[in-house]
This record gives sequence, C-alpha cells and structure tokens, in this order.
Amino acid sequence: MQTPTACLRPTYSVVVPLYNEEEVIGKFHARLVPVMEGMGLPWEVVYVDDGSRDRSRALLMALRAEDPRVSVVALSRNFGKEAALTAGLDHARGEAVVISDIDLQDPPELIPELAAGWQEGFDVVYAQRAERDGETWLKKATAKAFYRLMGGIGPVKVPEDTGDFRLMSRRALDELLRLRERHRMMKGLFAWIGFPSKAVRYRRAPRAAGATKWNYPKLVNLSIEGITGFTTVPLRIAAFLGLAIAALSVIYGAFIVGRTLLLGNPVPGYPSLLVAVLFLGGSQLTALGIMGEYLGRVFNETKGRPLYIVERHLPAGTAGNQA
Repeated sequence: MQTPTACLRPTYSVVVPLYNEEEVIGKFHARLVPVMEGMGLPWEVVYVDDGSRDRSRALLMALRAEDPRVSVVALSRNFGKEAALTAGLDHARGEAVVISDIDLQDPPELIPELAAGWQEGFDVVYAQRAERDGETWLKKATAKAFYRLMGGIGPVKVPEDTGDFRLMSRRALDELLRLRERHRMMKGLFAWIGFPSKAVRYRRAPRAAGATKWNYPKLVNLSIEGITGFTTVPLRIAAFLGLAIAALSVIYGAFIVGRTLLLGNPVPGYPSLLVAVLFLGGSQLTALGIMGEYLGRVFNETKGRPLYIVERHLPAGTAGNQA
C-alpha cells in the first residue's frame, strides 16, 4: 500500500535514458542528487534501461534500493534512444520534466538555470551548446549542416546546437506525449509542439566515461528520420528532377531532329548515349528510393505496434527530499 507521500506528484522529474552505461551511472547520480536537493522541492529521477547488456540494470536496481527517489523503467530489449526517451517521459510524474543524457556531457549543475526559465513562465527551456568539447571537426560540421538543412526545408525550425537536454512544463509534455509516431526524432517533435521557449547557453563537456553509442551510420539514420518525418520536400525534389530531365530530353530531341534535317544523320557517339542512360537510370532509382523511404514509414505506422515494451517498472517510492 502506498503512503500519502508516495502518491504526491513531485515538482521535478529528471528523465535519463541509457544503454550500457555501467561506468557512468554512479558518477551521474552522485552529481545529480546535490543539485536537485539544493533546489528544495520534491523530485524524482526516472532511469530508463534500454535493454542494456552490461551491469547497468543491476546498478540501477541498487540505486533504487538506496534512494527512494529513483524510478527504474526497464525495457524488454533495445528499442533505441528515441523510444527509450519516450518511455521515460510516459512514466515521469513531475510538474516540470528535465531530459538529460547520462554521460555528463550535459551537466546536471545547469538544471537550476533551466528551472529558473520555467519559473519565469517558459514552457520549454532548452540547453544550447556554446562549445562542444571532445568532438571532432567532422562531427561539428555535419551537425551544423543538419540543423541548417532542417531549418531550410522543414515547417518548424529546430534550434541549432541543441540536443535533448531541456526542461518542459507539464502542459507541453502532455501535448508531446500525444505524438505517437513510430519513426521519431525527438528534437523535431520538441520544436513541433511550439509553446514559449527559452535558450540557455552552456559549454558541453567531453564524455565522463565509456564510449558514445552514436556512430556515423546511426547519425545518418537519425538525419533521415528527421527529414522524412517533418517534410515532403525530398518527394518534391524528385518530382522536379523528373520534370527537368523530361524538359531537357525534349530540348535535346529537338536539337537532334534539327541537326539531322540540316546536316544529315551521322552515327551518334556511344559515350554520350551511355552517359544519358546512366543519368536517367540513376535519377529513377533515386526517386524510387525516396518514395520507398516514405512508403516504408507508412507501412510501419499502419502496423500499430507499441513504441516500446516495459519488462519491469519500479516507480519512485517518495516525492520527498530526504535521502
């Protein structure tokens, strides 16, 4: 039977998705606790284990036994960060919800500043990276190019140099949780819901321990999810490309007819014919690939499968500030 204190809704929930992070769980929690206690209001932290294969789940269970403010959501397998983050948001009870990675690149010490923006009346207070320590120039360049691309072709502008680290009000979160598409890019969904927002600049630190789970193939896939999930511009580009090729073909055909009438019919060169065939074939395959990406997403949505499956959920035992 739950106590009255256990039923109280905390003021703050901190949602932390993770996968194979045994090296950094203790460090993160040790830094989070004094920050949240210093704010002087009831809080909880929701750790989402996204099917880890190391000792992460065991460490989370140990934390839960020691600290009743810890909630553990254990997924049945690895569903990916976007699904794991959604699971954490579904289980967060706070009036304001903070989203953070566990690798300490996003410092818990910034949470009071995010909370101050919420208390000023902003529904979304996002942390914007002024510096990105520990990242290669290629990672920085590709990230910048992606944000510019999304801002140029999408109906909503995703703030540049901004990850998932942010605070959301309960009303903004409730609207976000209504969006249940299977192909998710949370950065785009955060921007799509709107609401008054504020940026807080900070310097992103290198990873505290372990290795990043975001290799370049996964980042490319996330970029495709973002582009196809928020705009149909690629389909329009494919259509315009087809029209342009058709127009050029008509012009080239008229040129061939005119040249034949005036100069006779010399045998055309094989290289030009090969180039034309390869160009047309490549254009058609590109257009088919773009249409296939959108069609595949429609197929996955119509199946109606859940975003994730929870194997075990241990809610926070109290909303109080005691250790």
